[in-house]
Amino acid sequence: MSNEQDFYGWKLVAVLFSLDFLNMGFPFYGGTVMNSYMLHQIPMSRSTLGLGFTLINLFVGLPSTLVALSIIKRGINVTFAIGSALIVSGSLWLAFLTTKPWQYLVGFGVINGIGISFATLVPATTAVTRWFKRYRGRAMGIVLGASGFSGFLISPLLNRLLAATGGNWRLGWEIVACVAVVAGLIGYFLVKERPEDLGQVVDGVPNEEQVIQQVHPGRLKLITNYGWTPAEAYRTRSYWLLAIGGIACQFPFFFFTAHWILYQRGVGVSAAAAAFAMGLFTMGGIVGRWIGGWLMDVMTARYAFMSGFICYFLGSFLALRISPDTPMIGYVAAVLYGAGFGWTFICLNTCTAHYFGPAAFPKLNGMMLLLTSSLASPAGVIGGRIFDIYGSYDRAFELNVIIAAIGVLAMAFATLPRPRPAIAATASPQPA
Repeated sequence: MSNEQDFYGWKLVAVLFSLDFLNMGFPFYGGTVMNSYMLHQIPMSRSTLGLGFTLINLFVGLPSTLVALSIIKRGINVTFAIGSALIVSGSLWLAFLTTKPWQYLVGFGVINGIGISFATLVPATTAVTRWFKRYRGRAMGIVLGASGFSGFLISPLLNRLLAATGGNWRLGWEIVACVAVVAGLIGYFLVKERPEDLGQVVDGVPNEEQVIQQVHPGRLKLITNYGWTPAEAYRTRSYWLLAIGGIACQFPFFFFTAHWILYQRGVGVSAAAAAFAMGLFTMGGIVGRWIGGWLMDVMTARYAFMSGFICYFLGSFLALRISPDTPMIGYVAAVLYGAGFGWTFICLNTCTAHYFGPAAFPKLNGMMLLLTSSLASPAGVIGGRIFDIYGSYDRAFELNVIIAAIGVLAMAFATLPRPRPAIAATASPQPA
């Protein structure tokens, strides 16, 4: 009989938190620091430097279906190890072989992007989905909140280190490679596939269905008990509405990260205030992940998802009213944008799990991230084009509001899907 006190699931949450912190924080957020020092030694345009970040965002999403296949064929722990090995390879490429811009693009944008894909989102969310049901949202929020902490802590830490070593960015990438080795060992030895492998059950509580019904009457109607296959899920309206919601949750985020500092500087905000606002944006993302995760455990999934878009509406409204004399408005707008992304992104992953179950989740979530990241990643380019045409970012923020509204509308109709056999059974006359 499983004992809730000995339940490995919460220990696994700590393991997954550490993996997201290391595998996302050092190569991605740390890379923003090291690449700025690299720019002084490897001549390249700012657009080429920015292209590296476009590529890494793109390649975090593009291999998601391959990551899902790896999880199914080889297991979550092996998938984490593969991702860490790729990050080691990309970091050593940057540390020892990179002398030209194209080598930077390959190492940072492509190899590290694929490595992060294998070592963070899909395997982490799959593990949470398999181990939790009653507290799935909260566990998801804690695990994926690690990347917010990593952005807040690792960038200044590496910046101080590089400044103390004369801007030795190659040493920085050597450190990232060492960290990735540690992460690979943690992932391989401490990540457990399913509770059944340890003789435990989901949430550590036997008869979990009855427990959920007692604690949250009606909750079972909000989480599928049907064993969906990916093919069946792709034929549902709800899956594609979730995808629209996912694009709507990521598009404003990609625009904001690319243009927020430029926008603030353009309206006269000081460099120090703009940088501080970006730090608050990161912290807002952490809080948003926690709020979204908690709401997913206490209310209807699509309503929790829809409510997160309110942050984008309010953040855009405030962003259009920033001036050099009102830095506090910029701070609040940054927090709201961070919270909006963190909140809705947690809901996106948890909704996919709630609607279609653990068995189909790796493939469905992999495809979801492929679609949403690919279609949302041009946000930075679109925002820049809007500025080039109109001479301001006002229309870009208005576009974000429209896209967020589309996300709300999509989620309003993204109800818990019903499998076709159940629909047929309901429609058939019952025997007397």
